[in-house]
Amino acid sequence: MSYNVKLSGVMPALVTPFDADNKIDFDAFGKLLTHFRESGVTGWVPNGSTGEYFSQSTEERRAVLQFVKDFANDDEILIAGTNAPATREVIEQTAMAKEIGYDNVLLAPPFYTRPTQEELIKHYETVLAEVDVNLVLYSYPAKDGADISFELMDHFADNPRVVGIKESSGVMQRAIDIVSRYEGKIQLISGSDDIALDFMFWGAESWICGPSNCMAKACCELDRLYKAGDLVAAKSLMMKLYRAMNILESGKFVQKIKYGAELQGMPVGECRAPLGPLTEAEKAEFKEAMAPILAM
Repeated sequence: MSYNVKLSGVMPALVTPFDADNKIDFDAFGKLLTHFRESGVTGWVPNGSTGEYFSQSTEERRAVLQFVKDFANDDEILIAGTNAPATREVIEQTAMAKEIGYDNVLLAPPFYTRPTQEELIKHYETVLAEVDVNLVLYSYPAKDGADISFELMDHFADNPRVVGIKESSGVMQRAIDIVSRYEGKIQLISGSDDIALDFMFWGAESWICGPSNCMAKACCELDRLYKAGDLVAAKSLMMKLYRAMNILESGKFVQKIKYGAELQGMPVGECRAPLGPLTEAEKAEFKEAMAPILAM
């Protein structure tokens, strides 16, 4: 094992609750985090795309990071999302997270700019040189417009501060390839929720999980069942989760996650623009898919 931090279990990719005035609702946030802890999560991932970091000011991002850090126990993993479109701003966000107490950050390729792999390697090297943190790479080419290539992972494979990759491409063959190439060097982290059980089978011991915002108990139970070796029960549970997760992956992910939180009795408000509300038909479809999960 050559990485600095061992990642395990379900870590929510946290939503950011907003109140009726579009301000961060820390009361709702605290209730949500308490529910997650009771459900069995192992850590916290604030200010990712599910947390709508792109809509927040620097002061709001700082407040979210501080709130989650203050809530976290010493044995819970903390990973801060510090994404931005430019290297300079990523360094500023990462330094802020480090100052608050985060030793791990989650970084996708800078959005919009579509850097080459050579440029992306330089980007990550510069961040690591400027701030003493561990890095979780974030592969989501459908959103970021840029791949994290095997060339890039080869470059960082022996760097103990590059601890893992959240793989959200949805391409199972790529996930298998990552495990086969980098076992003991770069940890595979599940980020394609509707095939999370497949990821577990191929070696992902951790899951940075957006759906856990509205189905934390079920996600933690899936992780527990798999690790206990009860594959029949794990498959049965995944089949129960699959339709809701597949609907999430089909579009309006964050809006549906927030609606799911409301369905479980923990409203977290609407998304900020440019993300718009769900239609009544979209709500009805997701509510139907969530019903067997909420009945657990």
